[in-house]
Amino acid sequence: MAITHLDIIVKNPQRPRSKAVAHFLVDSGAVYSVMPTPLLKKLGINPDDKQKFTLANGEVIEKSVGNALFEYRSKVRSSPVVFGEKDIFLLGAVTLESLGVILDPINRELKPLPMLLM
Repeated sequence: MAITHLDIIVKNPQRPRSKAVAHFLVDSGAVYSVMPTPLLKKLGINPDDKQKFTLANGEVIEKSVGNALFEYRSKVRSSPVVFGEKDIFLLGAVTLESLGVILDPINRELKPLPMLLM
């Protein structure tokens, strides 16, 4: 199965000029996006919560979570971000949905997400 990567601009919500471009693996099975802790701290993004997560092997871990702005194709949306390990860049489902896109698992490309208000 093919994998999908995207270059995304990540910004500090309090200081949007503080930004970085990162190469993310699109992981629609992950709820939140994940970035390395040192990069988030360099952007001035601080954790405001801790959350327990279950890994693919069933292990439960606790990680710090903050908020970031994610920019893709000129659309900027806020989304939770997990303070992760070095070199780990995952773009999770909440961020994808916030940006109004969904991963097409067959063609491995992003498509517009039908936006419903009910």
